[in-house]
Amino acid sequence: MKGGAYIVYLKQNKVGNRTHMIIAHGYKDKETKRTRKKTIRTIGYVDEFLDKYPDPVAHFKQVARQTTEEENIRRKVNLTIDMNEVLPECTCNRKNLGYAAILKVYYDLKLDQYFNNNARERNFEFSANSVMTLLVVSRLLSPGSKIRAYEGRGRYFERFDFSAADMYRALSYFATLADDVQRHINEQVTACYGPRDTKTIYYDVTNYYFEIDQEDELRKKGFGKEHRNTPIVQMGLAGEIKGIVGDAKK
Repeated sequence: MKGGAYIVYLKQNKVGNRTHMIIAHGYKDKETKRTRKKTIRTIGYVDEFLDKYPDPVAHFKQVARQTTEEENIRRKVNLTIDMNEVLPECTCNRKNLGYAAILKVYYDLKLDQYFNNNARERNFEFSANSVMTLLVVSRLLSPGSKIRAYEGRGRYFERFDFSAADMYRALSYFATLADDVQRHINEQVTACYGPRDTKTIYYDVTNYYFEIDQEDELRKKGFGKEHRNTPIVQMGLAGEIKGIVGDAKK
């Protein structure tokens, strides 16, 4: 461990003719000054993953590297931002550092653990949590399409090691978790920030158009923001954000 950075790595142990894998965190004991190891995640035997990954060892080494990067971003010190600072015109190599505040909330709500744990039994060649992280951060900082979020992934310090096709594949998987992830977020918001004050409710309305000719029971023609003469569905969103925002500013 160098410079106080948090580092996890893939440890391989020979058990007979098999190789057992764990993801471990190495740290220095303050009392004995010796390097110690803490198991972060027990993975299993290499041969158990041969049907899922062409090279299980390489895959889980990448998982360890990504875990290291995510944890170090979460542990970043508070940032001082001068809103009056004049930024240079060139943005070709500019990186966004402000998204660390968003990731702090993301990790506080244990969303990284949620998506990593739920994807363990899936035969994915990409990290579902990494895809969700990019989509969440991009939607908050630079709202746009999914492909726009993917094309702008280079502005962040994280290594989003997946393809655009992987991102779209993940959307179907996320859809199956819709109800469960909302329950998870609700529980974690209460656990992290306490009971929410619902005296003030924020309400927003938008609509979605459908490229169909005829109306049906759900989709009716109406005034849409795109000014199209197509059936639309209106969606209302009510929520309170005082608790999270108030704590995130501290």
